[in-house]
Amino acid sequence: MTTDIRLAFAHPEARAEASAPADPRDRISLRDHVVEVEIGAFQAERGHRQRVRFNIVVEVRPHPAPLEDDVDRILSYDRITEAIALELADERINLLETLAERIAERILHEPQAMRVFVRVEKLDRGPGALGVEIVRTRAAQPVRAVDAAGEETAVHPLVVFLDNTLIDAPDLAARLDALQAEGLPVILCVGMPPGPVAETGHRAVQRRIDLLAIEQNAWRLAARDPRCVVVASRTEMDWAMKQGQMIVWAPSKLVLDSTDSPDGSARDGVALARWLTEHVAAARMLLPEGVEAPPGSHVPQGRLPR
Repeated sequence: MTTDIRLAFAHPEARAEASAPADPRDRISLRDHVVEVEIGAFQAERGHRQRVRFNIVVEVRPHPAPLEDDVDRILSYDRITEAIALELADERINLLETLAERIAERILHEPQAMRVFVRVEKLDRGPGALGVEIVRTRAAQPVRAVDAAGEETAVHPLVVFLDNTLIDAPDLAARLDALQAEGLPVILCVGMPPGPVAETGHRAVQRRIDLLAIEQNAWRLAARDPRCVVVASRTEMDWAMKQGQMIVWAPSKLVLDSTDSPDGSARDGVALARWLTEHVAAARMLLPEGVEAPPGSHVPQGRLPR
């Protein structure tokens, strides 16, 4: 059995461990939590309770020091079982996928939770367990904003990669007008500047220098249009999206602070932009003609004309 298949059928804790960065987070887990509930989309499942098993792993922020043996300073196991109970009590659910999504979202509302693995299985629908497993991160939770009707809605921005040809294009302002006309918050990403960049031969130092070089290019873009606001942190980005500002991303802080940032060269601005699309739960990513993004993104892609 291959490693991938073995991990697919292993407990979510094994998947969490296998996908952990070099400096992994602390984890808490709930194993084999079984609840009887009415669930299912088929008529045969209506009016009947069946056993559903939950296995959940939550990666958490480091505990504040000193911990002082104080339960209020940790993410309690009770918060995980409460998330399950509250979602089951809220309404009858047809799909395990819906239930897993809602449980993950509720857990990620906890301030300590950073990433959650949720496996939900029906135990009484056949000779084996039938289930789904999802992984969700705090970073990928969309921004919430209040609309004109006073309702809270999710905000999914448009992420756009501009190469140096487009940054220097004489019709840049008109291109930005067209992006704003889409009606979504716009996050502009750039790559390396056109000039030379210092070479150090030291991998960690070079990564920082390359990210700073991209940030210089971000400021160069911002200087060309007063609508462009350079932002570095997720907090700044969320606020700017709520204000409808046109964002230019300075990547150093988010990339260096994240445990799941791209492993490749920091000079690959397109790979960084693709990673950002997942990080902010983008609606779409737009790339110039002739520029290709690495495979694997769940976010739809489109093209910018030259």
